Amino acid sequence: MTGTWRHLPATARAIAVTATAAVAAAQARDGQAYDEVVGKLAADERSGLVLGAVVRLLLEESHPDGLTGDDIRQVLTRCVQGAARWRSDVDPHVVLVLLAGALGVYDPEGDESPPDASALARHAPLLVADLLATTGVPLDDYLAAAFSEIERTERQD
Repeated sequence: MTGTWRHLPATARAIAVTATAAVAAAQARDGQAYDEVVGKLAADERSGLVLGAVVRLLLEESHPDGLTGDDIRQVLTRCVQGAARWRSDVDPHVVLVLLAGALGVYDPEGDESPPDASALARHAPLLVADLLATTGVPLDDYLAAAFSEIERTERQD
């Protein structure tokens, strides 16, 4: 998987730049930088679509034979425990919602306390950073693939 998102329109590039900064802050466990940049992610609701696609692509690549319930539990546990070492506000429910949403099995109507866009934006880079650690592929490649998929879907609709 190789590609670039730098040719995209300014709004898409802004999401990619912000997502890249948020994931880098998560990887560095830099709480101050993380707090600053995730606020920008939450400000653009389309960032959730992009990061959701990135999460799905990362899950597919790290589990090429498909995901089991145990796989999801392992990803959830690893991500939450790793993030809790430097983020006291990590919420396992929000990470689970991100995983379920990326897999297309989340129903907000059936959730008694669905997380808001801000909570999702605060947690998505944590999940992406965790999943990137297992693939060894640069985030840029996943962002490019996510934008390509979103563009293809929008053209078909």
